[in-house]
Amino acid sequence: MIVVTNRIKTKLGMADKMAPGFTKPGALQEMKGFVKVEVLMTKNLTEHDELNVNMYWETMEDFMQWKNSDAFKESHKGSGAPGQESPILGSQIIVAEVASVLEK
Repeated sequence: MIVVTNRIKTKLGMADKMAPGFTKPGALQEMKGFVKVEVLMTKNLTEHDELNVNMYWETMEDFMQWKNSDAFKESHKGSGAPGQESPILGSQIIVAEVASVLEK
């Protein structure tokens, strides 16, 4: 299993508004190999907000099929009003393989 994390830096006050958008039901849930998505908000930052959107996939190939799909493109279209400045200051994609797990 892999975890693809999109670490997103946003303007202050925007993380709370943006977080629910990443977990709306939709085409992502129907993709082969999709396991789950979780959104983490970094605490105690003063200059910007930060979201870590973790997407769990069975394989890298499954993630790449999502990334290259029309559903992915549709879900990443800008949703702001025309001429409105984006709340996103930057982002970084991190791919990790799950090496060990302990659950209750």
